[in-house]
Amino acid sequence: MNSRERVARAMRHQPVDRVPVMCQLALGHYFLNAGLPPHRIWFTSEGFADALVTLQQRYRFDGILINIPGRPENVLTDVVSIETNSEGECLTWRDGGVTFIPRDENPHHDQTTRANFEMIDPDDLDAISDLPGYVWNTYHIPRVAELRGVLRDIPDYFFRTIDLVKRAVGDTVSIHGEVFSPFTHYMELFGYEQALTSLLIDPGKAHAILDQLTGISIAWAVAQARRGVDAVLISSAFAGGSLISTAMYREFVIPYESRVTAAVKKISVPVYTHTCGRIGDRLELMAETGTQGIDTLDPPPLGNVDLAEAKKRVGANLFIKGNLDSVALLAYETRAQVIAEATERIGIGEIGGGYILSTACSVAPRVEPWKLELLAPLVEEIGSSANSANLRE
Repeated sequence: MNSRERVARAMRHQPVDRVPVMCQLALGHYFLNAGLPPHRIWFTSEGFADALVTLQQRYRFDGILINIPGRPENVLTDVVSIETNSEGECLTWRDGGVTFIPRDENPHHDQTTRANFEMIDPDDLDAISDLPGYVWNTYHIPRVAELRGVLRDIPDYFFRTIDLVKRAVGDTVSIHGEVFSPFTHYMELFGYEQALTSLLIDPGKAHAILDQLTGISIAWAVAQARRGVDAVLISSAFAGGSLISTAMYREFVIPYESRVTAAVKKISVPVYTHTCGRIGDRLELMAETGTQGIDTLDPPPLGNVDLAEAKKRVGANLFIKGNLDSVALLAYETRAQVIAEATERIGIGEIGGGYILSTACSVAPRVEPWKLELLAPLVEEIGSSANSANLRE
C-alpha cells in the first residue's frame, strides 16, 4: 500500500496498513528548511513545488498540502531589487511597492489594504479591484490584472504548482488542494475587527456578501478537484470558538460552507475542513456543513479538543486529521517527548480507523526537522498493529 492509497483509505474509514502521517507546514518552515531563497518559494510555482516535495520526502509524509495557487511565470520580472540581510529578504517592485519576507514568517506587502464594509456593494464586488496588493488573499503582491474583482474564471497558471508536484511524486503520494472558505474570504477582505463587528451591525448585508464570496470558493475548489487533487481542504481558520459563537457559526458559516462541500462532493473528491482554535463546542455543527473530515482539533492551550471524545462524537462519520500538540512540539527538547506525544495520538486515533497523524495546526517555522523525522518511523513501528489486523479481516 503506497502513501496515496493509505490516505485515501483512511479518509474513507477503510482499513489501512498503518496510520498515515501528513503535517501541514508553515511557510516559514519551508523558508528555513527547503534550501531555497524565500522569494523563490513564495513567488514561483517551481520554487514552492520544489519546497513541498523536498520536505515531504525528507519527513516521509504520506501527503502534500498545496495551500497557495500557482504563480504567473513573469511575476519576478517586476522586481527591481532584492536585498538580503539577517532578518530576511526585501523586494522592491517596479511600482514602488515593497515586500518584506522574514526568514521564518509569511511575507508582508506594504500596499495591502482592506475593503470598507459600509461602502462596498454586495452586488458589485468587482469594485474591490481598487484595493492595491490584495487579490482574494491569494498573492499579497502588486496586483495581477486578470484577477481583479470577482474570481470567476481560474487562470491556467493557478494549476502550475499542482501539475509540478504531481509530476514529481507520480501516483505515490496523496496531493491535497486548499481553498479559503467564504467566511475566511470575508474576514480577510475586511480585516478581522471590521469583519466581526459587521456581522452584528448589518447581518443582512453580511449574508449578501458571503453569498457572493461562496461562488469564488466553489470555483477554485471545483477547479482543483477536476485537476486531479486527491482531496480539497476548506481553510475555515476563523470559524472557531475563539472568534465566533456557535449561533454565529450556524448563521454565517454553515449555509455557505455547505455549498462548497456539496460542489466538491459532486466530483467524487473528498473534502475536509481546517478550523483553528477552540472547536470542541461545534464538532457536530462542522459535520452539518457536509464536510467529510476535520483538520487540526487543537488540544489545550490553543484549543479544547480531546481526541478520544471527538472520535466518539463525530469519528464514525468524519475522518480526523491532527490533534498533535503544535505548541508542545516546538517546546520539546528530547526524542522521548516527541515519541510519547505522537504515540498517544496514534493509540487513540487508530481505534475505528479514519485517523491521519498530524500536528493540530501548521508546524511552526522553528520546529527542528529532527522532530518531524521521528513520525514516519514511529507510525511504521506502532501505527500498524490494529490496522494490519483490520486488513486481514
